Amino acid sequence: QVQLVESGGGLVQPGGSLRLSCAASGSIFRIYTMGWYRQAPGKQRELVASVTRGGRTNYVDSVKGRFTISRDNAKNTVYLQMNSLKPEDTAVYSCNADVALLVGGQRIYWGQGTQVTVSS
Repeated sequence: QVQLVESGGGLVQPGGSLRLSCAASGSIFRIYTMGWYRQAPGKQRELVASVTRGGRTNYVDSVKGRFTISRDNAKNTVYLQMNSLKPEDTAVYSCNADVALLVGGQRIYWGQGTQVTVSS
């Protein structure tokens, strides 16, 4: 039905930057809120940032001022620009999307996740 594919993860040094992308495809009529989550080993998954279709954003306190979420509705894509990265940002980052389907109905879809490692 709908697939979300993340890209852009990798290994960076503390203080470095990384940009994640997540593209949605399939039987999409409209995408409402999109978001980025992360989960480190031994920790619960947390919502990092979200953005509405109209561009309104929200961030977890620990990334405010460092991360920026944005989206391109024409491309069904959401981005996460990560600056001033810290070791504690290390986690698997996953995107999700609240999708209205062409066949009707609405549900949330998840990407497979991409690893971000911040280490010297």
